[in-house]
Amino acid sequence: MKEADPETQRKILNRLKRARGQLDSVIRAVETGGNCRDVVTQLAAVSHALDRAGFSVVSSAMQYCLTDPEAARETDDGLTVEELEKLFLSLS
Repeated sequence: MKEADPETQRKILNRLKRARGQLDSVIRAVETGGNCRDVVTQLAAVSHALDRAGFSVVSSAMQYCLTDPEAARETDDGLTVEELEKLFLSLS
């Protein structure tokens, strides 16, 4: 993720790692016959964490494209406004 500043990237990585830990808990609970309510609660937490990470990635890319459109065109990602919009909507 070239567009993200180090602090934003750190926050996104932390959120993804937290989601991975929550998903591991869900998998263990399903494997061991865990409580249905707990499994669904953990799944909701995983989903929320992933959504937040996705929104952070897209908003970071949008900010980058708006503040330095020429540099954004020169990167490998080179996302257009339409592509960013499509990515954003895919998260909803």
